Amino acid sequence: MGCSRANVRYPLMLTILGFAMIATFLVLIMMKKMSPIAALVLIPALFCVFVGKGAKLGDYVLDGVTDLAPTAAMLMFAIVYFGVMIDVGLFDPIVRGILKFCKADPMRIVVGTAVLAAIVSLDGDGSTTFMITVSAMYPLYKRLKMSLVVMTGVAAMANGVMNTLPWGGPTARAATALKLDASDIFVPMIPALLVGLLFVFVLSYVLGVRERRRLGVLTLDEVLVEEKETETVLVGAGGSGDGKVSMRKSVTGGAGSGTDADEQGDDFQGLDPHRATLRPKLYWFNALLTVGLLTAMIMEVLPIPVLFLLGAALVLTVNFPHIPDQKARIAAHAENVLNVSGMVFAAAVFTGVLQGTGMVDHMAKWMVDVIPGSMGPHMALVTGILSLPLTYFMSNDGFYFGVLPVLAEAGAAHGVSPLEMARASLVGQPLHMSSPLVPAVYVLVGMAKVEFGDHTKFVVKWAALTCLVILGAGMLFGII
Repeated sequence: MGCSRANVRYPLMLTILGFAMIATFLVLIMMKKMSPIAALVLIPALFCVFVGKGAKLGDYVLDGVTDLAPTAAMLMFAIVYFGVMIDVGLFDPIVRGILKFCKADPMRIVVGTAVLAAIVSLDGDGSTTFMITVSAMYPLYKRLKMSLVVMTGVAAMANGVMNTLPWGGPTARAATALKLDASDIFVPMIPALLVGLLFVFVLSYVLGVRERRRLGVLTLDEVLVEEKETETVLVGAGGSGDGKVSMRKSVTGGAGSGTDADEQGDDFQGLDPHRATLRPKLYWFNALLTVGLLTAMIMEVLPIPVLFLLGAALVLTVNFPHIPDQKARIAAHAENVLNVSGMVFAAAVFTGVLQGTGMVDHMAKWMVDVIPGSMGPHMALVTGILSLPLTYFMSNDGFYFGVLPVLAEAGAAHGVSPLEMARASLVGQPLHMSSPLVPAVYVLVGMAKVEFGDHTKFVVKWAALTCLVILGAGMLFGII
């Protein structure tokens, strides 16, 4: 009898400790009591000891590192690749086009961020989406003194909606787990996803209007006048609708006036039309190479890490044939590479302990078990709601291959089709893209120079609301 009770208590203990570990991590990083890297490493190590499996910590960590090593390699070489492309001027026309559309208006800039992130997300990879979006938009946000968490939040939500594309990952995982055709899952979901994307654009407009009221607005003509005069425009204190914003010549890419060197340094080189790294004669080569790389990624010609490794080597060799220049470009992007890859390997400790100790499995089972029997006929709705916390606290693999089949089986017992369950499981993706277990989010906050805790506090409520809008639209259209 005592043994039986112990067997019951142990899974419950793992469930409680699992939730406690995640809550401790989120509280500490949002309160800025620990850096994300330190929290990702030390907190799971401590809880691993609490579980009584401290002796196996090394195995869990190595398993986590093994699982995430390809992702870390992909991010390392993708950052080098897109960093060099920024250096040589591939994205300068995009930046100039956005500036013309935005006209230094915070509202247009935020909406432009959402539109750009959604368009670039068509390649199906969050990391590249965030690299391109932040590279294009960061100078505008920084110069206009706009909130950088608005940029990261809007980009993450737009990418989260688009992440449901069949080649983006979640839809393919749901199809594989339930043995369904990906197109049968995705195509009927398009109306609901379009509503979700429209909601992100509307939300971007609202957030942009809020930023406009706080900062004021300049027209492009005013910016150009200030560029010629190289004088500082009136600086507004913020808060009033008619406030002014501080802008200098470097907004449109000119050389700095010699002041505020910390603001006019590397942050704005992407807009400097006279930087030494530009390669205008190789523009079409670089453009075609990038299109070819993204096409090969979508068609899965080679593993993504291999594609970016080859791409980085090729773009460095062609654009900077001299070895000292190549070393300089690698050194210029070393900080981003180290920050992101370090965060990914730290996350490997977190995921390794969650999975190795069995905490994540017991957490998922507990959440499924607490669903009342009366909710059986509404399992698609339940799955849609559960997809928010579960895909935030778990990897997509863990949710779609570990939890979704269990939920689908429970739904089938009450006449709910696997297709409805699969569609409902996609609802949580806008929130999932800001999960601490998603490597791409560290690219986003790292390049935007935003604290992960600040990003989390800002985006969670809006991303969760976006998920619920998609779920509501799916039910309204009879898709879920």
